[in-house]
Amino acid sequence: MPGRFFLAIPLPAEVRRRLSTRVASVGGVDEAVRWVPEEQLHLTLKFLGDVTDDRLPDVAPALMDACHGAKPFPLDVLGFGSFPPARPPRVLWAGIEAAPSLELLQDKVERAMAAVEFPVEGQPFRPHVTVGRVKRGRSAGRTAERLAGAEHHDTFVAERVELMESIPHATGARYAVRHTVTLAT
Repeated sequence: MPGRFFLAIPLPAEVRRRLSTRVASVGGVDEAVRWVPEEQLHLTLKFLGDVTDDRLPDVAPALMDACHGAKPFPLDVLGFGSFPPARPPRVLWAGIEAAPSLELLQDKVERAMAAVEFPVEGQPFRPHVTVGRVKRGRSAGRTAERLAGAEHHDTFVAERVELMESIPHATGARYAVRHTVTLAT
């Protein structure tokens, strides 16, 4: 049975804590939003989707190739927003500044995954940390507006990229790290 996988840069625990605290103080309690648990906050570089067991062995070597020569680099978490624009929000996020090192790494990851036959993303890369998802048939417009108007700034160093599996669970997906590539120092 295939698992759902993605490639991500993890956020340090203290950054996740500060971000989660800020989201809770601004977003409040909104039954329309399923908030992402603090321990699951991350920056997705590439969503792979359903990956069968026979394709999984190709992912780790391709990821290692993509990360070869990449060094740790700083990232800034800046403010909040929602997707899609100009429509009822479906995803609430914290923005990540599109630093050149991040864009280069994401492009290398995208090309490496395309080489092992994962489809190229049809949308431009918009670095963000998903903090909440609007439940089907609900509106979280006011929460999205409050978040969009809130300020938040944090900085961390991207030190590794992880192959993550999203495992369905009754209370929401749980994530498991399946492979880690540490960026060279």
